[in-house]
Amino acid sequence: MILMNNTDQNSPHSAANQEWIANVQASKLPEPDFDGRYNLVVIGGGPAGLVAAAGAAGLGAKVALIESNRMGGDCLNVGCVPSKSLLCSANDYLARTRGNECTDPSAASANFKSALERLQVTRSKLSIHDSVDRFKELGVDVFLGHGKFSGPNTIQVNDRTLRFKKALIATGASAASLNITGSESMNLLTNETLFDLTDKPNRLLVIGGGAIGCEMAQAFARLGTTVVQIERSGNLLANEDREASRLIQQSLEDDGVKIHFNSSVGSFKTTDSGKQVSILNGGAELTEVADEILICIGRVPNVRDLGLELAEVEFDQHHGVKVNDFLQTTNRNIFAAGDVIDRARFTHAADFMARIVIQNALFKGRKRYSSLIIPRCTYTSPELAHVGISDVEAAANSEKIASFTLPFKDVDRSFIANERSGFMRVHVKLGTDRILGATIVNPHAGELISMITLAMTNGIGLKHIASTIFPYPTRADALRKIGDQYNRGRLTPTIKKVFEKWLRWCR
Repeated sequence: MILMNNTDQNSPHSAANQEWIANVQASKLPEPDFDGRYNLVVIGGGPAGLVAAAGAAGLGAKVALIESNRMGGDCLNVGCVPSKSLLCSANDYLARTRGNECTDPSAASANFKSALERLQVTRSKLSIHDSVDRFKELGVDVFLGHGKFSGPNTIQVNDRTLRFKKALIATGASAASLNITGSESMNLLTNETLFDLTDKPNRLLVIGGGAIGCEMAQAFARLGTTVVQIERSGNLLANEDREASRLIQQSLEDDGVKIHFNSSVGSFKTTDSGKQVSILNGGAELTEVADEILICIGRVPNVRDLGLELAEVEFDQHHGVKVNDFLQTTNRNIFAAGDVIDRARFTHAADFMARIVIQNALFKGRKRYSSLIIPRCTYTSPELAHVGISDVEAAANSEKIASFTLPFKDVDRSFIANERSGFMRVHVKLGTDRILGATIVNPHAGELISMITLAMTNGIGLKHIASTIFPYPTRADALRKIGDQYNRGRLTPTIKKVFEKWLRWCR
């Protein structure tokens, strides 16, 4: 594995990385001298913790924030920001080289270094929003160290005991690991170490067919790496609409990704030719060799060594901290939000969970997590976005729905832009226009799903959407056309006969 070194332009000593580290991981921080009781103490400086701390401080609460590693959590440091930056570079590189049969390895390697430099500059510039200095300016007492509960209403950090009226556990989650023969000596990559690479691997094996696995498989393939992907089930993105996941599979395969379905890893071995992986597929055993191996098999909540037992907070090593619908733990003065609980593990979900915590913890609110309508998006090319229920979930829950589908080839703007694959599918409660869920496959699916989420959140049905004027030509017009589909479906034979009689009478 080739990781960052002190002389490389992408090393921790590069200007971008120095700025990033200075913002999110201050080496020396004067301890706040407040010895009273805090209105809110937050453990964890990721999205949930930062939103809760900033929001509470802005309302005049006395807030302490404890972070043991880097402010910003996974999203800024090893998740959303660096991964999407790498995806943008990969897509840009593909656009520049499409149709060019020349594959110069040195050019691909140089482009990979440029992609890493872009990633680091982007991360450093965005890190100011999550920086220690910014939160101190907001009036938050920031403690850099490991926080753990020492009782039902106290937290220990850096030999200090902080007393609180309310507390929030927002410690996030970490990449799950593999305990397979040979893995201990393989230096397996996860999203937490992937972006430390300084040289493009010629061969990458990705274990896992979820969102992170698919995004990174496609990014590296487009940057010139030979990519093999292993997925346990029979399709990628197992929780998504089957037609949608097949389109993503086709896109990855078109980019050269070789996918082994219904497969698992048997063992690892280091050989002269590289890192060898034994792949079990039914009764067959296959072998693949790679320079690097990326593990994308899920997330594990960070609940270890937090003193949760002393705080009378129930938790599970696999599912995280137990909370009720108000995000309240078994200690009614302690809340939990973000990836540390077994709910939607997305940055935007953590943001809104934190808002619930502020209302419920500081103002005795009764805001429920179940009231949130949370979309998700996989940022492959094309993107796959979803919100609400799927047809499979509806069937499992005996929910009667009607579904409306529009291929993007029938949307003029998409046709003009040569984006002729993909579709928008909307599910409504049978007999009504109330939207229950939707799936979109399109290069701009992440943007388009927000319109449907807005409609669902505010009770806007397809009838009202159909009567809304959309600019022409736009991709968003697909939703208006879906509304038209719904309206046409309301024209039953009986209603048509009534209209025909009326029109004959009007002649």
